[in-house]
Amino acid sequence: MSDDLLPIGRFARLCRLSVKQLRHYDDLGVLTPAWTDPASGYRYYRPAQARDALMAGLLRAMDVPLPVVARVLSGDDGGALKQARDGIESDIARRRRGLRLLDRVLAEGLPAAEVSVVGEPARRVFVARESATPSTIPDATSACVRRLLPRMSPDGLLVGLFPLDMAEEFDVRVAVQAADGEDVLPGGSFAAAVHVGPYEEIPLTVHGVLAWFGDYGHAPAGPVREVYLNDPATTPPEHLETRVMIRVGDDQ
Repeated sequence: MSDDLLPIGRFARLCRLSVKQLRHYDDLGVLTPAWTDPASGYRYYRPAQARDALMAGLLRAMDVPLPVVARVLSGDDGGALKQARDGIESDIARRRRGLRLLDRVLAEGLPAAEVSVVGEPARRVFVARESATPSTIPDATSACVRRLLPRMSPDGLLVGLFPLDMAEEFDVRVAVQAADGEDVLPGGSFAAAVHVGPYEEIPLTVHGVLAWFGDYGHAPAGPVREVYLNDPATTPPEHLETRVMIRVGDDQ
């Protein structure tokens, strides 16, 4: 063993990390000790490793994932830090949307949507789909809309399709009505309510419609449909109108 090696406790104090953290970094291959005593398993580090350890602690304090930290310390960043930054920014945006929803609930109470049962015909549509997680639904929906832009007509309905059961990962779909559409959007009886306000607050109306199913003992059948009734490019967010529709599945 070299005389310049530091035991794990002293190295931890030097780098403002805990012994537990250093052991965890070693187990994952993020920061390997310079030498490990084969008899005791005790770990030792070189003072020159402090720079990497301090960088690891700094990045973890900023919620950078450990696999990204490992890539940075190995010198193979490859844009990983930029991706981590984008992920944190997306999480902040999601939390801000949650705060705005919470503010509305605090101001107005739990949602109570005006629900009516409507008949909806089958429609021919073109469909775009994107994989999403609960936090990336807005981005996935926007990506679908961009792909459908060449197929949109001024009077064609634009419909978002979202699963009732939210898994960790799922498909978001957006359909645009077209006479020569390659797919068919099924018709039937739907519980419907009009949401007025920003798209990010649509979940309040969705919850209101689902509460109607519970109140009247009906079974909902997915997906949740969001029919966008006006153009967000020319309509202020507070005046956007979206028809939320969930199929009544009692007869299935």
